[in-house]
Amino acid sequence: MILKRLKSWLVDVVLPPLVLFALVVAVWHWCVIAFRLKPYLLPSPLAVGRALYNDAAILGRAVLYTGTAALSGFLASLVLGTLIAFVFAQSRRIRSSGYPYFIFLQTVPIVAIAPLIVRWCGNGFQSVVLVALILSLFPILSNGTQGLLEIDPNLLDLFRLNNASRWQTLIKLRFPSAVPGLLAGARTSSGMAVVGAIVGEFFVGYGSKRFGLGYLINTTNDQLQIDRLFAAVLTSTLFGIAIFGMVNLISVTILRRWYDGPVEDRK
Repeated sequence: MILKRLKSWLVDVVLPPLVLFALVVAVWHWCVIAFRLKPYLLPSPLAVGRALYNDAAILGRAVLYTGTAALSGFLASLVLGTLIAFVFAQSRRIRSSGYPYFIFLQTVPIVAIAPLIVRWCGNGFQSVVLVALILSLFPILSNGTQGLLEIDPNLLDLFRLNNASRWQTLIKLRFPSAVPGLLAGARTSSGMAVVGAIVGEFFVGYGSKRFGLGYLINTTNDQLQIDRLFAAVLTSTLFGIAIFGMVNLISVTILRRWYDGPVEDRK
């Protein structure tokens, strides 16, 4: 039974994207050969593969720096977003007062506030974490607030009839109802935290001795080392997918406590 499920998973889930990736690489290689494209415009897949091999140690250290910053920003946004959602769920007036400012924080371009972040926090790890936090906060806050408010009215009446305090209603009714929404927001925020860390390294990142993927992408582009640039971008993509997959696996595991049926079928 286990082998049958594993075979079905490999055929239905793993194989299709791998086949598509192989086709894209084949077309890419054909275009480079057929149109005689210069390496500084589009390197061949083989050149990118060599760059990945030669820069493996550098890319590994960059993933470590970027991953630490992204994970720190994501965890900070998870805690902060949940706490703010708790506050927003208490009063319509509080939501009306605070929500527009978080929408502003979500929509303001990072490049516009990067000088302020550097002035307040300086260059380096703490500023990269702050950028990751800013970009990943809103999905958790929005989904968490919605989940805290969309509860069964009959259950809310039951809590009121039993004279439950505001705190008891929050912890025993609203929070369990909001867990699926919070986890949906966390899945979105995990990818945005990685993007935030990489973007943050463009503007407020580390120096030339300690650097992450964003700094590596920026410098290889400036030096027209396009094969190394592709290798850094590919590594960033794989790293983002890995973080999203890890958070998705955790959320599915937690949600199994809330639902009897397959969690994957829930929207």
